[in-house]
Amino acid sequence: MNENPINKASVVPIEVLKGVFRKTLIYNESLMLCSFKLNKDAEIPLHNHESQQIGYVIKGKIKFITENNDFLAIGGDSYVFESYEKHGAKLIEDTEIIEVFYPTRDDYK
Repeated sequence: MNENPINKASVVPIEVLKGVFRKTLIYNESLMLCSFKLNKDAEIPLHNHESQQIGYVIKGKIKFITENNDFLAIGGDSYVFESYEKHGAKLIEDTEIIEVFYPTRDDYK
């Protein structure tokens, strides 16, 4: 558990993949909020997880890859991935996103 408030500037980013930086901002036993900075040309391989995932693109352009429906998301767009839905991404531009996970991802604590 975190104490309120958490300022994004105070969280040290973790490079989880080449060009993909995560800041785990705040969470409880049910929900988790993360911020990501993704560099142009970075790639996130197709994967899945138990947590449902809802995201918002603050700025940039990202192509999401899924088994059923690839789509492009730009600044101002939001998206959702269901539990165990396979998804990945290719970064078209430097991009910043915010994502919420339910339930909390233990690997992101």
